[in-house]
Amino acid sequence: MRSYRDLFRTPEFTPFFLAASAQTVAQTMGGLALGTLVYRATESPLLSAVSMFGSSLVQVLGATFLLSAADRLPPRAALTALPLLFAAATAALALPGLPVWTLFVIVLAKGLVESVGGGVRWGLLNEILSKDGYLLGRSVFNMMSGLMQIAGYATGGALVALLSPRVSLLVAAALYVSAAAVVRLGLTRRPPRTTGRPSVAATWRANALLWSSASRRQVYLALWIPNGLIVGCESLYVSYAPESAGTLFACAALGMLAGDVLVGRLLPPRLRPRLGFPLLLLLAVPYVPFLLHPKLPLAAAAVTLASVGFGASLVQQERLVALTPDALTGHALGLHSAGMLTMQGVAAALAGSVAQLTSPAVAMTAMAAVSTGVTLTLMAAGRREERTVPAVARES
Repeated sequence: MRSYRDLFRTPEFTPFFLAASAQTVAQTMGGLALGTLVYRATESPLLSAVSMFGSSLVQVLGATFLLSAADRLPPRAALTALPLLFAAATAALALPGLPVWTLFVIVLAKGLVESVGGGVRWGLLNEILSKDGYLLGRSVFNMMSGLMQIAGYATGGALVALLSPRVSLLVAAALYVSAAAVVRLGLTRRPPRTTGRPSVAATWRANALLWSSASRRQVYLALWIPNGLIVGCESLYVSYAPESAGTLFACAALGMLAGDVLVGRLLPPRLRPRLGFPLLLLLAVPYVPFLLHPKLPLAAAAVTLASVGFGASLVQQERLVALTPDALTGHALGLHSAGMLTMQGVAAALAGSVAQLTSPAVAMTAMAAVSTGVTLTLMAAGRREERTVPAVARES
């Protein structure tokens, strides 16, 4: 598969794409509205950050106990039911008078359900496009995610400013319902990719198999940790610039869009593997000057440049798919998604805690510095493995 036109000529890709677009807008609008609602009620950077990204904290539970369902559920039925559950949860968040702890219970329950959704979604994408089209297709989804995040944060920011966060939450709930309708009407019924009933034991066996490969372990760590730490920086936009958080989120989405176009469409295949780690460094380094409290135009430019580095995940996902047996594709991609989101939630909580003790600017700089250190460590480990493999091959 060579072009975007080929993708949209593929049966079922367009409705799948449209449903995911609606869901992304709903997620971004709902997250910004909830973060603003909690910050207004508590004036706490920590609670605001956790409210926006806290659902990611429980992804590790889903990856540990529920992920075998990703390849054992009928994809259309699962991808219809999940947005309906999200719609109900988002509408519940808009109810007036709810205590903050109730909001967090709903957010965490939503995250537990989301942990299975990533595996179902990306496993189905791999079925619709096959492995040779997965990277191009995923790059389009990432570009869509960037554009829809821009739209979601811009629309959500306007609704929050002109009306209220609760109105924005209700609009997000309606978008989830529309996503469920598109999936139900636009996709065909497919059997599960793997037979058998979902179980904790099956989840553990598949996780152990995927983790047993040193190459896959390094890919997972590169997918999870550096960008998770940078999402910790993003979780502080509301407390760093309360009146301009929507602008910073939109700039981050714009940079992510540029990175996905660069990696998914412009870079030749022979160059992509070489740029995974440099892009991870780009993701972190522009946040270091936030220690100096740059004004909004400079902060927006730094955020945009840094977010180009999110294109590194495409390079790593392509390698992960190549290293994974077909029967475990959904599980492997679900583990990537759950681990990444879990790390994002942990990083958001960590960044919020540091900001609570110091300031949002100091916390953002600290998270960027740790992300840079992790990337350099993974680079060194990858080079050691490259030297070891040829040596073993010569000895054999």
